[in-house]
Amino acid sequence: MKEIEFDLLTEPWIRVRLKDNTVQEVSLTEALVSAQDYVDLAGEMPTQDAAVLRLLLAVLFTVFSRVNVKGEPEPLEKRGQALRRWSELWQLGHFPAEPIRDYLEQWKDRFWLFHPTHPFWQVPEARIGTEYGAAKLNGEMSESSNKLRLFPLYAGQSKEQLSYPQAARWLLCVNGYDDTSAKPKGKGLPSVGAGWLGKIGFIQAQGNSLYETLMLNLTLLRDGRECWGENKPCWELEVPKSAERTGICCPDNPAELLTLQSRRLLLHRTGENVDGFYLLGGDFFPRENAFAEQMTIWRTKPIKKNEPVVFVPHRHDPSKQFWREFPAVFCQDSGHRPGLVCWIEALQDKRLRFLNPRRKIHFRISGVQYGDKDFFVNDSFSDSLTFQAGLLDELSRPWTVRINQEVERCEKAAESIGVLCKELKLAGGLDYNQVKGFKETQKVTEDARAQFYFAVDQPFRQWLQEIDPEQDDPDEAVLRWQAQARSIAEKLGKQMVMEAGNAALKGHRIAVGDKKTERTILYTSPKAYNRFRASLWEIYPKTEP
Repeated sequence: MKEIEFDLLTEPWIRVRLKDNTVQEVSLTEALVSAQDYVDLAGEMPTQDAAVLRLLLAVLFTVFSRVNVKGEPEPLEKRGQALRRWSELWQLGHFPAEPIRDYLEQWKDRFWLFHPTHPFWQVPEARIGTEYGAAKLNGEMSESSNKLRLFPLYAGQSKEQLSYPQAARWLLCVNGYDDTSAKPKGKGLPSVGAGWLGKIGFIQAQGNSLYETLMLNLTLLRDGRECWGENKPCWELEVPKSAERTGICCPDNPAELLTLQSRRLLLHRTGENVDGFYLLGGDFFPRENAFAEQMTIWRTKPIKKNEPVVFVPHRHDPSKQFWREFPAVFCQDSGHRPGLVCWIEALQDKRLRFLNPRRKIHFRISGVQYGDKDFFVNDSFSDSLTFQAGLLDELSRPWTVRINQEVERCEKAAESIGVLCKELKLAGGLDYNQVKGFKETQKVTEDARAQFYFAVDQPFRQWLQEIDPEQDDPDEAVLRWQAQARSIAEKLGKQMVMEAGNAALKGHRIAVGDKKTERTILYTSPKAYNRFRASLWEIYPKTEP
C-alpha cells in the first residue's frame, strides 16, 4: 500500500450538481476553477455540503486576500480595496484559474488524503485516540459500536467500508459536527464540546451557481465593515497540531476559522477502502462574542445585572421554520446579526449596488440535532428562505419592520390556536386539573400550534418572496397578507371545532380555584370558538386591503 495516495487536487471527490440535474464528482481544483458550470454542491447531506463549502471558501479567502484577479501580489489592507477585489471577481463571472492553480501547486504536498507526515485534515498522532468504524464516519448513519441504527441506510460491505472520495467528504463533516462521546486520553483535560459547526446556527447565502454561492459567502470584510487579519489555513502549518483538547484564541482571519481542527483525526484503510478512523479532541475557543464567525445566528446569553451584553451562536430548532427567525437574522435592531447578512447588505449598499436589488437572494440553514448533552446525533435538517436582495437595503428598513411584526402576529395566532385547542379539550370532558390531563392538554396544544405553522408556512414564504420593495406599497402588502393569515387560522379553528364532536358542543363544567374560592366554569365549543375569533380579530384587525 502506498504511503502517499489520493491527491485531492486532481482526483474527483467533491460532489456537484450539473445544470441538467445530474451529479458528478470533481477534484478540489476543478470545483473552484469551473464553479460557474455547476449549480450547487450535491453531497450526501446538507451538513456535508456546509463543511465542503467552508473548505472551498478557505482556499478563496487565502488566495484572493494575497493576490488580485490577475495573480499579482496585492494584500487586502483597506475596506475599499476589498470591495473592489470582490467586484472584479463578480464581474469576471468565474474564478481566475491561474492564481488558484499557482497557490494549490505551491501547497500540493498538503492535499494528499494519505501521507506519512501531512495527511490532509488529519494528524498521525491521532492514532492513540478513540477508534471508530466506517459507520461512525459516515454521517448518513453516524453509528457507533455501542448504538446500532435500527434501519441503517447502508448494509453489508458498504456499511463497513468507504471509498476514498466518500471518506474525504465525511472527514470534513465529522470534524465540524462530531458529538461529545469520545473520551479523552490525557488526564484532567477540558471538554471541547461538539465540533464547531455543530455549536453554531449555520447560515449561508445561495446563488444560481456554485460560483455565485461561493462569491456571496466570500465575506472579504468582517461584518461588512473591516479588513481581516492575515489568512492562515490549517494546511500551511509547518507541523499539524497534535495536542489533544487545546484551548486557543478565536481566530482573527476566516481561513483559520473555516479550517478549524475541532478534532484530531486519522483515517484507517484496508486495501482500497477506508474501514475506520481514530479521533481525539482538537482545538476549541469560547463561544462568547466569537464574532469572527460570519455564518451563524446569534442570541444573547443570560447575564447578571450591570454586566455587558454577551452573544453566543444560536443553534437552529429543527421544529421551527426558518422564516420564524427572520427578526433575529435580518432586522437591524435584533442585537447582533450574522456577519454574512451584514456583508450582503454592504454589497447592496445604494452607493455600490454590486447586486441588483430586484435579484432574488436565497439563504439556507442546516444543522444537526444532538441527543443528551450532545452525546450523539439524532438527526440532521435544513431549510431556506428567498426574497429580493433589496429588502436588505437601508431604504427598505420599513419593510423589515413590517415583516418582523407579521412574524410576531403569526406567533400570537399560533398561541390563540393553542388556547382554542385546550378549551375544546376541556369542553370535551378532559380534567385539566389531573397531572395526566395537564400533560395531554400540553401535548395537543403544541400539536395545534405546529398544525397552524404548517398551514401558514408556504403562504408566508410565497408572500415574502413576492415582495418588491421598489414597487409595492408596504401597507397594502401587509393588509393583503393579514387577510390571508386570518383566513387560514379561522379555517383551522372551524376544523378543530368540528372534530371536537357533540360532547364539546354540550360542554363540561371544570372546577377552578382553591377550596375557599372554588367555582366551576362551563366550557363549550361555541364559547371557545367565539373567544378564539375575538382574539384573532385583535391580532388581525378587520381592515381589508
